[in-house]
Amino acid sequence: MEENGFIQEVEDDEISLKEVFEIIKKRFKAIAAITVICVLIASIVTFFVLKPEYESNVTLMVGKPIHKVAVNPDEAITYQEIQTNRLLVSTYGEIAKSRTVLEQVIKNLNLDVTTDVLKEKINVSLVKDTEIIQISVTDQDPKMAATIANELASAFSDQVVKIMNVENIQVIDKAIPPTNPVKPKPKLNIAISLVLGLMIGAFTAFVMEFFDTSIKSPEDVAKYLGLPVIGNIPYVEGENE
Repeated sequence: MEENGFIQEVEDDEISLKEVFEIIKKRFKAIAAITVICVLIASIVTFFVLKPEYESNVTLMVGKPIHKVAVNPDEAITYQEIQTNRLLVSTYGEIAKSRTVLEQVIKNLNLDVTTDVLKEKINVSLVKDTEIIQISVTDQDPKMAATIANELASAFSDQVVKIMNVENIQVIDKAIPPTNPVKPKPKLNIAISLVLGLMIGAFTAFVMEFFDTSIKSPEDVAKYLGLPVIGNIPYVEGENE
């Protein structure tokens, strides 16, 4: 009995899976239409609504280069000094986005933005296990992104000298105007809209099928009414006599 019950359960699962494919097949046009609409909307927003944003980076190093050869023992860099500089990198990251530094950048470049708006455009990242800081600035104007990044590096270095009483910030790479935008990402947006459209389309198809109580086949009679099908009467088109 248990084996028969298991077989029946497997058969029910197979029927259910078959029904899923039948629903998808029957509602394929609706699923495809919804998917196409989602992709079209995403494409229009990506190419015609969203404005491209460019990112420019400036790289700085904290402390003297590790490979520098000391002229005399007094100039030798100890391991403790290197570790201290690495710990200070986190502090420097906060200084780079401080209100004082941002106000100096706004003043020097005569920018018509607030410090909060400018702060949203800036990202300070720390290269792991190094003494290197990378300051990234995003803007709709690639030249302005590079200009802000370089000015920010300069104002940041000046502020570190005042606060930390050290002069160990060196610019490795100055920011240059980028050629390609970082946002929006057309391929990613379209791929997401495609998947989302398929999901919405499939969900809509199952909802439509759930609320569709009409009987369209002999199988529906047996399924919903529990009545055996004795025979089928074919429909023949013709003139009424």
